[in-house]
Amino acid sequence: YFLFIRNRSILYVMIPGSKGHAIQQMEVSMIYLSLAVGVFLLDFFVKRHIDRTYAASVRHPRFGGRIILEKYYNDGAALNFLAKHPKQMRALHTAVILAAGAVYVITLRSLGKPLEKTGLSLLIGGGANNLLDRFTKGHVVDYFRIRIGSKRLERIIFNLSDFFIFIGALLAVIGSEQAPRRAG
Repeated sequence: YFLFIRNRSILYVMIPGSKGHAIQQMEVSMIYLSLAVGVFLLDFFVKRHIDRTYAASVRHPRFGGRIILEKYYNDGAALNFLAKHPKQMRALHTAVILAAGAVYVITLRSLGKPLEKTGLSLLIGGGANNLLDRFTKGHVVDYFRIRIGSKRLERIIFNLSDFFIFIGALLAVIGSEQAPRRAG
């Protein structure tokens, strides 16, 4: 096995006899891993800013009132599911992220399926960010509402990770229907 670093950022693994497939696959996997880390860091820093800057339950309209910034500490999942059982919520969240992580690793090792890999990257980045909140703060920091004429939707407070999880799950399901590419 040969290991080397190029451009100080990407680790390449050259396996003798692999004809470069391992290198190409590692390059592609690094792109998807970078996407997951980018999603994680984006919401991490937005949450930190919101947590330090805004008081809880104070509404700050933006974009003509279509977006309302409002810090909220969510003990549960969507719509406060399991909010009264934070230990169970944390255990469930951990189990889901571990299962999704296992699927992610297996999918990254396969050829093709870029939509599924992109979706899983978004889902893992967002899910891991919310899980970090659960372990370090005991709750997830949510911080914006959307006003588009739906009273039901307007009651829900989101964070960016929630959107990445939703979009990621959607893309992963659609992408899982793609036929895998054969090596060679």
